[in-house]
Amino acid sequence: MKFRIFTGIVVACLCTFLVWWVTFRFYVPPGYMAIVTAKVGFQLPPGQILAAPGQQGIQEAVLGEGRHFLNPFFYDWELAKNLDVPAGKVGIVVSKVGNSLPEGEFLAEVGQKGIWRQVLGPGTYRLNPYGYEVTLVDVISIPIGYVGVVTGLSGTQAPPDEFAGFGTKGVRKDVLQPGLYYINPKELRVDILEIGVNQVSLLGDKGGKVITKANITVQSGLELSQRALSAQQEKRRSYMASRSLPLSYTQQDSQQPQQVSEGGIYQHPEAKTRSMPQVASKPSLGPGDTAAVLDLYQVVEFPSRDGFEISLDMTVEFELLPEHIAWIYKNYGDLPAVVDNIIMPQILSVSRLKGSAYRAKDFIVGAGREQFQKDLTATLAKTLDTKHIKIHNALIRHVNVPQDILNPIQQASIASEQNLTNKEKQNTARKLAELNTETSLIAQRREQVAQETEKLKAEIHADQEKQVAEIEAKMRKQVAEIQKQTAVVRADQDRILGEAKADVVTMVEGERAHGLTLNAAIFGDPKAYTMWEFAINFNPNTQIDILHSGEGTFWTNITAKTLRDILK
Repeated sequence: MKFRIFTGIVVACLCTFLVWWVTFRFYVPPGYMAIVTAKVGFQLPPGQILAAPGQQGIQEAVLGEGRHFLNPFFYDWELAKNLDVPAGKVGIVVSKVGNSLPEGEFLAEVGQKGIWRQVLGPGTYRLNPYGYEVTLVDVISIPIGYVGVVTGLSGTQAPPDEFAGFGTKGVRKDVLQPGLYYINPKELRVDILEIGVNQVSLLGDKGGKVITKANITVQSGLELSQRALSAQQEKRRSYMASRSLPLSYTQQDSQQPQQVSEGGIYQHPEAKTRSMPQVASKPSLGPGDTAAVLDLYQVVEFPSRDGFEISLDMTVEFELLPEHIAWIYKNYGDLPAVVDNIIMPQILSVSRLKGSAYRAKDFIVGAGREQFQKDLTATLAKTLDTKHIKIHNALIRHVNVPQDILNPIQQASIASEQNLTNKEKQNTARKLAELNTETSLIAQRREQVAQETEKLKAEIHADQEKQVAEIEAKMRKQVAEIQKQTAVVRADQDRILGEAKADVVTMVEGERAHGLTLNAAIFGDPKAYTMWEFAINFNPNTQIDILHSGEGTFWTNITAKTLRDILK
């Protein structure tokens, strides 16, 4: 009975587990999230979109990848893709849930309703799409040769004569250097401006351009920089349209690296213009287009001091320094506005002011035109320096002078130049004759120098031999003197050594004789001393044979054996 009860319980548990596993289980694949809707719970207050745990409705919290278990009688769920923010993008979040913003604020912090101040960088996020909307925009990309001028869009307005700080509206003093910046465009606006040397060219009937840093080639890998410059041109196009300035475009071969050109010559209202062709407008830039270029068909015209109408084509090189670019933008705006409102009026004004002090002839001859160019450059540099715009050069390329004065001046100049040419020919002939004379003198002088050189060489050689002989004689004399001194020293040495040796012998032998005398005195008799010396020095190995001789002689008594022993 107990076994049956235990078996029933096990079967019931298994069935419950199978129902729970099959009915309640669901799976969220990678890259997705599950949005859960509660069917039961407290009703949401008016105005609330997403539900908290225990409330009925779409739950604010979502479920990530993996296996989950929910009761289908109490909950519904749906799958949605995670939010992916790719590299080079930022996500601008608009929250539909949270606390309301204070009055006057439009940027929200996390947990508040509205546009979040914080942006989403590259990565994957799980935000409930029913409560949050995310817009992807490009990061701020500042190319090399540019800086980013930052303008605050939220907070209190900064005073007109001061830069904005953190939390205030207005242009900020610090600029952004080249690089990538993850900035909320709703909080801060970044305008990309060129730094370094740019040119304003007035080309007369041929038109004009402003050559700026944007003329550099943008490689295919710098798409963010290209899009940033294109956005910059859209702003400038709006300014040009508001000023009713002509626009033109240049098309590039799609197979070539894209170039971004910008700027242009900006026609000032006071400028005198020539005929201007029709320019077609384009709504936007295509992949092979460059940015809009303002064309100006104008020259600077003014009356000379003697009443003639003069027109000039010129190029002015100016530079915007990084430390002043924010001040320039705050006071004058973007580059087109700077050229249109500051540089061009000064070019026209200073050119007319300085040009009216010169005669028409001064613009034809080189010295007068060079002086005018120096005066123009110095005056422009001094005037625009107060506006933090540095002028490097104002180059006069072409001067248009009325023909009724140009022809006589040209003819006079030609005649003068012809006269100078003839004089120079005469001078050349005279110089040629002088050159021939000098050439002959040079050859004569060369021979004279060669002879004098040989003479000097002989004298030097003889003097050298004389000096060598004298040196050798002095050397031999010194050697003889040294040898003489050496011989004297050696003789003294031999004498001293001989005397020393004689003294040694005398002393040694004298002492030896004295010793013998003392020894003899000890024995009292020299003969006894002699016998003692004989005895101590006698060879102990000496064999004494006593031979007895008979009647015969000594030799006859010696036998052969005895003789051999003696001879041994």
